[in-house]
Order: sequence, then structure tokens, then C-alpha cells
Amino acid sequence: MSEHLLQIRGLTTELETRDGRLRAVDNVDLTVERGQTVGLVGESGCGKSMLAYSILRLVPPPGRVTAGEVFWKGHDLHRQTEDELRKVRGREIALIFQEPSAALNPVLTIGDHVAEPLRIHLRMGRKEAHERAAELLKAVLIPDPTKRLADYPHQMSGGMKQRVLIAMAIACSPDLLIADEPTTALDVTVQAQILELLSRLKEEYNLSLLLISHDLGVVAQNVDHLAVMYAGRIVEQAPVAAIFNDTKHPYTEGLLRSIPRPGVNGEGKRRLEAIEGTVPNLAELPPGCAFHPRCPYRFEPCDTVTPTLKEVVPSHFASCHKYSEAAEVRK
Repeated sequence: MSEHLLQIRGLTTELETRDGRLRAVDNVDLTVERGQTVGLVGESGCGKSMLAYSILRLVPPPGRVTAGEVFWKGHDLHRQTEDELRKVRGREIALIFQEPSAALNPVLTIGDHVAEPLRIHLRMGRKEAHERAAELLKAVLIPDPTKRLADYPHQMSGGMKQRVLIAMAIACSPDLLIADEPTTALDVTVQAQILELLSRLKEEYNLSLLLISHDLGVVAQNVDHLAVMYAGRIVEQAPVAAIFNDTKHPYTEGLLRSIPRPGVNGEGKRRLEAIEGTVPNLAELPPGCAFHPRCPYRFEPCDTVTPTLKEVVPSHFASCHKYSEAAEVRK
């Protein structure tokens, strides 16, 4: 039987901006089972990173979680005290931040960075923590790990900094690793290395993984279950094979069409098909379905009624009026 390790219900996060109040995360439901890799994909600005921060109550001001529940091993994290939550952050749930150069402190050595969670959560002494840090750097394939402990972040490449963040994240053998755009700003070769590394570490450390990306092609071969996000909402989720073989939401369909596919023997090349229009401002969302101004299939209720996420076939959920009673009447 599968086990609900992380279960998110109706999570909503709002921000106060000069343009007004906006919902960066809007009524999101998402589940990660033990041992599962879940992909969360969507265009930049759709709320993916804010969802990651909301899970661990790390939303920066002026944002705040205004509704919903986040169950971790059956306990609602958002009902725990800050002291209780600190024991979960980094120890049971670890977050790999999106930008390693910003996440690493420029005045601390790499050894101090990796040793910190060991000293805080596992109460290791300085010497023991640094010895373990060298082992962790070796595990993430950083050459000459003992020597690199004394280096500072500016002495490492982008790919090496990302590996340091991964070493920090796995230091306490967490149950869940949240990787927020771990391949952003890396070249294609390094991206593949980082994804391969995460896959290997998942097996070695018996991790569950929530992999966040704006690139559907990046997550396609690395996840079991896929959730697609648009304008703060989950618009489709299902096992990854089901989404690629039988897409249910027009936005996901557009993402799939935009993935580069090489021609056969140099033939069959095609132009990439971009999704028409632009991502809406979260403070000024259109009425009804937020995707309807860009949707080639829109019809009358789409611009007035917000669709709900519903199970359209077993284990496949979509938020689209194509599967509503209105669509049946239209036929």
C-alpha cells in the first residue's frame, strides 16, 4: 500500500502588492507518497516556488498562507509551533533552493555550509560534522571533497554550487526532498548530470522527491506523477505516462507541443508551437478560467465560471469545462 507522506489540501497563499492582493497559490491539492517522485511544472511566475515555501511556512512577507492544510506523516504542519516546525525543516523535509549563488553565504566555507545542518539537527561536533561533510561532497560527486571543504562559494562553478546545496539537503537523510528548479541557469550537460544525481540519491537515501521545473521536458523522464500549474492553480495531475499519452487540459497540451523534438534522419522537422498570449498578472486574473484568453477550445462558461479540479478518468484530474455539464449540453 502507498503511504501519504505529504498531503496538501486547499492550500492558498496570498501576497499584498501595489497592484492589490493576489493569490500566488490558489486552493492547491497535492499528494506525495513515500518513495514517489512528483513533478510540478508550469511557466515562470505561476506559483511553483511559492507553493514550496508555503509547505514549510517559509513564505516571505508580505505573503502569508491564508487557507488550507499541509499534512506531514498525518500531522498538520501549519498547526505546529515554530519550534516544532524547525525540527522538520532540514531534518525530515529538505529544500534545494532555486538559485545556489543566492542561497550560499559568501563568507562561509563550503565545509561550514554542509556541516551546519549536521550540527543543528544531529548535534555533531565540529570535527565530526566536517568529516561527514567531506563524505557528503563525495556522494554528490565533487572532486577532491576534503580539499573543497575550505573553499568559498565564489570558487565553485554553478554546477558545483548546486551539488553543494544537494549535499546540504541530504545531510540529515530527510524523507522528502523538494528541489526547486535545480537545473535553472545550468547548461544542458550539467542539467543532465544534476538530474541523474538526484535520481541516484533518491534510491540510495530512500527519498521521496518533489521536483519543480518550468520545463516539461526536464521532468518527463524523472517523475512518477506530474502536476501542472497555471496562475496559482493545479490544472492537471496524473501519472506522467497518462499525461503524455492522453492530455486532458489545453494548457498541458500547449506545453507538450512546445517541447523540441528532433526530426527523423534530418527530416520531419517542425516549428515549435508557442501558446498564444501571455501569462496573466496574478493580481488581475481574468474571470472564469484563468487560461481561457489563451485557450483554443474556450466556450461560453469559460469566461465566467472557474472550473474545479475533478477526476475525469481514474487517477487523472483536470480543471477544465470540457468535462463539465456545460460541455455535455453544448454537444
